[in-house]
Amino acid sequence: MVGEEMSLRKRLSKSSENAEGKEGDQRDRSEESLEPRSNGQINLKQLIAKKIQLTAEAEELKPFFMKEVGSHFDDFVTNLIEKSASLDNGGCAVTSFSVLEGENNHRAKDLRAPPEHGKIFVIRRSLLELVLEFNLMSYAFGKLTVAMWTWCTMFLCTLTVPYFLFQRWARGYDRSSHPLVYSVFHCFLFVVFQVGVLGLGPLYVVLAYTLPPASRCIVICEQIRLIMKAHSFVRENVPRVLNSAKEKSRSVPVPTVNQYLYFLFAPTLIYRDNYPRTPTVRWGYVIMQFAQVFGCFFYVYYVFERLCTPLFRNIRQEPFSARVLVLCIFNSILPAALILFLSFFAFLHCWLNAFAEMLRFGDRMFYKDWWNSTSYANYYRTWNVVVHDWLYYYAYKDFLWFFTKKFKPAAMFAVFAVSAVVHEYALAVCLNFFYPVLFVLFMFFGMAFNFIVNDSRKRPIWNILMWTSLFAGVAVLLCFYSQEWYARQHCPLKNPTFLDYIRPRTWTCRYVF
Repeated sequence: MVGEEMSLRKRLSKSSENAEGKEGDQRDRSEESLEPRSNGQINLKQLIAKKIQLTAEAEELKPFFMKEVGSHFDDFVTNLIEKSASLDNGGCAVTSFSVLEGENNHRAKDLRAPPEHGKIFVIRRSLLELVLEFNLMSYAFGKLTVAMWTWCTMFLCTLTVPYFLFQRWARGYDRSSHPLVYSVFHCFLFVVFQVGVLGLGPLYVVLAYTLPPASRCIVICEQIRLIMKAHSFVRENVPRVLNSAKEKSRSVPVPTVNQYLYFLFAPTLIYRDNYPRTPTVRWGYVIMQFAQVFGCFFYVYYVFERLCTPLFRNIRQEPFSARVLVLCIFNSILPAALILFLSFFAFLHCWLNAFAEMLRFGDRMFYKDWWNSTSYANYYRTWNVVVHDWLYYYAYKDFLWFFTKKFKPAAMFAVFAVSAVVHEYALAVCLNFFYPVLFVLFMFFGMAFNFIVNDSRKRPIWNILMWTSLFAGVAVLLCFYSQEWYARQHCPLKNPTFLDYIRPRTWTCRYVF
């Protein structure tokens, strides 16, 4: 460190001598021009002009001198910080983009012992060693009580309002003198509830209370689930009431409150009065499933903490370029794939099976063997059967019923659009910025692959292509959204406008640590 200080002083003195040399040359030229005239007198105006000229030239040299001093000082401080960090990490380099840069690679090599000394053993940790630091988790799940009472309010509203509106409409439809107007009025009230109460209400709470990402995710995912549940309940029961009125039946087919309540907790989005039921509840199985959920959740947190956070948090001030982007995507493949598998297993297997067991829900085909898919069409059908069923019956089939069966491509496009918009809405609200990477991938690449890599592709090579593109896709999502998140953390705006929320900050942010 003493050697570095001496070299810094030498460079500063050299810069000062260069600057003084330049000023001396200018002074000599000025003095030569200020020699007395033949009559021994000096022109006062010329003297003032030369002083002004010297002042201007000194002001021009000042920024260059300060820049030279600042650059040397920055190098010295950067060296000091990096050596301090290397000592804290036991000499182990940090996994980040800075390690990938040429200059920092050179510095990392300088920290190693010369080859003639052989390997030197020091006390240091493994990169993937388990470190129980929950700062990130405590931040992500902050204000959890607000998220919980918001969920309770949403659930109680979904339990009472749709059921009350449907029951009132069903019992008064036969007695109404204007059944069409009567039906349109109740339909309008239901839409107002879906959009105003379940739609805007939780969104207002999330934004007004500035909930952290994980708490936002709980509220938004439950908001979407309850909206889909309420739609399914009304959509399945309205045709039954209309058929009953058409047949002049005396009884009105209105489900009981217990049937509706069971449906709200059941691991399905398709309403039925009754489902296949298992005879008993295996509580040991329930505990095991919830334990696996928390295990997967902890593992996802560990992946974020050890593989994602160091990768994106320590990005140096780099212009947004293709090189940086490619490095980011390739470094994101492993953590993104791990998060994909863990999220799938935790939710679609463990979480849904736990609730199915507690409710004795018999049909547990929540997913199929999507990993064997040779086409994206089959992957979309088998990855998440619960959501796929809802989209197939209430988006795709209803679209064909309304516009006739001639418009199958348009119906498929509508399904992709609805799914892409909902996914992008959830991400935008949870992360508090709009960056439509998922929408673009889903609407353009996903839909194109659905038609190109269709069910006619049966060879194993198409399964390899599916996996390759899937890994690339999730890596792109993790890379872009993580970069944008940290760019907005390190380059905040004092008075952001609406355009600032939808304009990518990654392209313009330059921050230092």
